[in-house]
Order: sequence, then C-alpha cells, then structure tokens
Amino acid sequence: MRVGVLDIGSNTGHLLVVDAHGGAAPLPASSFKQPLRLAEHLDATGAVTQAGVDALTAFVGDAVRVAEERGCEDMLAFATSAVRDAVNSDAVLAHVQEETGVELAVLSGDDEARLTFLAVRRWFGWSAGRLAVFDIGGGSLEIAGGADEAPDVAWSMPIGAARLARSFFAAGTPTDDDVRRLRHEIRVSIARDAGLLLRSGRPDRAVATSKTFRSIARICGAAPSVAGPLVPRSLDGAELRRQLPALLGMTVDELATLPGVSPSRAHQVVPGALVAEACLDIFDLPALEICPWALREGVILERLDQLSVLG
Repeated sequence: MRVGVLDIGSNTGHLLVVDAHGGAAPLPASSFKQPLRLAEHLDATGAVTQAGVDALTAFVGDAVRVAEERGCEDMLAFATSAVRDAVNSDAVLAHVQEETGVELAVLSGDDEARLTFLAVRRWFGWSAGRLAVFDIGGGSLEIAGGADEAPDVAWSMPIGAARLARSFFAAGTPTDDDVRRLRHEIRVSIARDAGLLLRSGRPDRAVATSKTFRSIARICGAAPSVAGPLVPRSLDGAELRRQLPALLGMTVDELATLPGVSPSRAHQVVPGALVAEACLDIFDLPALEICPWALREGVILERLDQLSVLG
C-alpha cells in the first residue's frame, strides 16, 4: 500500500510518501517538505503566532494535494513538540482541520521516543542487543533504551535545537556567558533522569537519529547523504569536542557553509552540538552511530504492525 506520513515538526513540515508492505522495509517514493520553524513562531505567551498558523495550514493543504497526486490510500498525520507545547494548541489543530480536513494527532514526547526507538530497533535488528537511542528535534530531545522492540525507558525534554536557539542565541553569535549558561541548562536537564537509562547497564549500541545529529556528524566527517543510507555513519565524541570551539566562534552565515548544514537550520547548529556533546558526556559514550530511520519510519512500522494484527 502507498502511505503518506505527514510530520509537523518544530522545524519542518514533511510529507514522506512510502510504499509499505508487511515484512518489508518502507520504501520512500517521494518527499515534500517545507521549513515552518514553528518553534520560533511563538509569541511571548507561548502561542503559535498567526503567521505560524497560516504557514502550517497552507503546508498541510499542499501536502494533501501531493498525497492525492502520488496515489496515497492512507495518510498518517501527526505533530510534535512545537504544536504540543503551544498554549493555543487546540485552536491551531481545530483551524487546520477546518481548513484542510486533516486531523493532526499530537504525539506525546514519550511516544516520540518510543516510536523512534522502534525504527532504530528494526533498522539494526536484534543483534544490536541493548540500545540507547537519542533524537534531537527542533523542540525537544528524546531518549529511549531497552533490549526489546518497545523500550524499557523513554522520555522527552524541552531542549531541542530550535527552542534553545530562540531562547539563548536570538542576538546572533553567543557570548561565553551564553554558552556557559546553555551548557549548564542542557546538562541539568539530561542528568536529572539519566539514571533511568544507566541503571540497566551500558548499552550494546548507542544510536542517534534525525536531522540535527546527521548534520553534526557530517560536520565531524561522516559520509554525505549522497553516499546512501547503507553507509555506516557515526558522531565521534573526540572530533565533536575538537570542532566545538570553532563552531562557537562562527557567524550564522559561516555555519551555513559547513557540509550537511542547510541555511534554514544554521542558527541551530551550535545548540544542537552542545546537546549532542552533553549526551556523549553524561552517558560516557565515545561515539554515537547514526541511524537513517527515525520517527516517521517508526510511525509507519507501527501502522503496518496494526494492520497485520487486524488482518
């Protein structure tokens, strides 16, 4: 069956059209995406601004038309941190449904972590043993761990790259005080519940996923996306620490010229790198393997599992 997965993230709206069959890997057929930057379209009260609502509604309407043109028989539509945490979330969702007919399901942070973990487990398989999975989004960081398809532990923290960039780096290149305050906030947030993952013992495999980790890994020497998804990639902790002083001194325009960095996300590179560094340090990990599958694939896989049970 051909399925459209509509992911309204804190940075980007992304429709991924896949050919999905039970027992087979979801095969991407086409992709339609647009920067929305909802995590930065928030007013002083924490509400999505009218400009953000309009951009979101227009994108969802366009995505519906693309899905129809591509022959999708089903569309799984969901929103994550930026919509979930907005004080006017219900009004935003109601407006989108009224204008486009699409009912966006709002995933909890724990569900984001759980579904991303499922995708990583299916990608690496049972031979990977106990997994620890880290996912830096625009609005939040998700962590999950376990030895099965469902994680033993899964939680979310509001320290995504876009949220931190908006809170700490709105004026541009950060000062030393900005960086020190941000480092402290990130590490306190992660360390608060680190024991949930650590008490089960060291993971056999530590994995990172999604755009922010992929970009940072590329800056640190990982293979480019054109090499294909089957090429092994990792984020080396020592190399990240070597690169960080230079990244901290760059302007947004300079960051945008780095390999793997898109101009629309250049301002998020430094906060994303600081979150990645904290994950490596707090959990005493030398490196993180990069998985090409993430939340969208987890949503598809769970849907296929449900159809298999119903069938």
